[in-house]
Amino acid sequence: MAHDGRESVPLAEYLFSRLRQLGVGAIHGVPGDYNLELLDYVEPAGLLWVGNANELNAAYATDGYARIKGIGALITTYGVGELSAINAIAGAFAERAPVVHIVGTPRRDAQDGRKMIHHTLGDGDYSHFSRMYEHVTVAQVNLLDPRTAPKQIDAVLEQCLLQSRPVYIQVPVDTVGVPVLADGLKSEIQLHRFLPTPAHDAAVAEVMDRIYGAKHPVILVDGETRPLGLMQDVQKLIETTRWPTFTTTFGTGLVDMSSPNILGIYEGAFADPETKALIDGADLVLFFGPHESSTNSYSWTALPSPAVTISFTFGGIKTGSTFHRDVSPSSLLSRVLTQLDTTKLLEIDTSTAQISRNTSLSFSQVSSSAPIKQDKVWRLLSKFLREGDILLGETGTAGYGVREMVLPRYTRLFAPVTWLSIGYMLPAAQGAALAQRELIASSQYHGLKAGRTILLIGDGSFQMTVQELSTIIAHDLPVIILLINNDGYTIERCIHGLRQKYNDIPKWRYLNAPAFFGAAEGNGFTGAARTYGELEKVLGEEGLNNGNLTGLKMVEVFMDREDAPIGPLTDILEKQMARSK
Repeated sequence: MAHDGRESVPLAEYLFSRLRQLGVGAIHGVPGDYNLELLDYVEPAGLLWVGNANELNAAYATDGYARIKGIGALITTYGVGELSAINAIAGAFAERAPVVHIVGTPRRDAQDGRKMIHHTLGDGDYSHFSRMYEHVTVAQVNLLDPRTAPKQIDAVLEQCLLQSRPVYIQVPVDTVGVPVLADGLKSEIQLHRFLPTPAHDAAVAEVMDRIYGAKHPVILVDGETRPLGLMQDVQKLIETTRWPTFTTTFGTGLVDMSSPNILGIYEGAFADPETKALIDGADLVLFFGPHESSTNSYSWTALPSPAVTISFTFGGIKTGSTFHRDVSPSSLLSRVLTQLDTTKLLEIDTSTAQISRNTSLSFSQVSSSAPIKQDKVWRLLSKFLREGDILLGETGTAGYGVREMVLPRYTRLFAPVTWLSIGYMLPAAQGAALAQRELIASSQYHGLKAGRTILLIGDGSFQMTVQELSTIIAHDLPVIILLINNDGYTIERCIHGLRQKYNDIPKWRYLNAPAFFGAAEGNGFTGAARTYGELEKVLGEEGLNNGNLTGLKMVEVFMDREDAPIGPLTDILEKQMARSK
């Protein structure tokens, strides 16, 4: 369409075209009467529509998609739909997942007239829910005026990318098809970053001096390295300096964990003595993307001493007690790498600083008739992993167990970090697998031609969001689920109520779930294991490992209800057991 000699497009088309330009290939959500006309524009824009079982699951899936693809989008209806999703949006905010939440809202005349219609609170105030979303999104916009809508869309999407957190876009149903100027679509959204200043030069000089003067340096990689856009440069720094490097749980898989000087996850108070001495004795810690939550930092015991730490954060660069604000971490690190003279670096021997628990285990080292225990199973499972896998460990014993697994190159890890909403990982696996498929199809997945998404999840969490098996099946996604059947909420038993009924769950026939949720007869794979011998056999089955990487595959792994991975959970579990005697 033309408008005064300038090209125009329907408002919805502008929005979806922008998302396509940013790399979004699919939109998750649930239809509702205030977003139906909006949904008519999804597929014509070249986007895949992924209809989830409910809005909470859709938002979880979008979060998983966004962490792999770089941005994701979700559509819900007003009120009941968006409030169903808000728990997941809060999690995306807490853990910096760039999610665009689009909400179809009632007509403008209904809102202006304060009419009492469905999906409202009945008081004529249509701003209740947008005010709720102000707390869990970094930018919000209500597209009431087509004249300003394009600039509003661009501005809110820029904030989503810059801050790597959710944003919120309201689209009244009567604005969906209204023409808006298409001028903006001729160029991509330009991200406005920090400009160089004298403070930037001073920060670079200080960092370089600290690097050259370090005698006991350590690199620590945390999860906000991803949204800061530092992954490639941090990997280059690790390879160039060959300094001892650790990750947090959140940072694991953001760099090549097979690099010889990457020594595993630093577990703070739970680390082996040699590792703890190495960190405690450091005179410089380059701390990339710190995310200092209690779960991620082993109750804050895995945080380095501020006096010797240089932190690369969203707010700027922190060196000891000095905070260099408005200094771009990516720009600074790029300059450091350009200027770095490796002949001035002290060579560090990391050969004796290996973490003993971060080694794989062979089935020949366990009794085939012994029941599966959490002190060994995670290291056994390490050998099942391949390059490029996405590995998810649900909140619970799985979320701690995956920390013990040895990750091949290009393996991404999802584990409990801050929000810890149980059930998140199953829909997130669907979104992550879809993003992985898109990257492979566009030859942007490390040169790999195939990839798998592997979910380790407990029976309690599985029951929360099991409906998303149907979405995985419908889209023929290569997801492998290893379901831990340990008869209830073991992580809660560890914390409190070791043998209380409130930590029990209904008993399900879990391996019947794929068929119930739509898997065709003979398609996919199911298996079960109670002993190490049975686990070895099922992991070696052709149906689980064949070249056909599509379709849901599911293995039920039985473990004891009062068993947990070695570390924080066994620590509190032992205290529970002592009190229960």
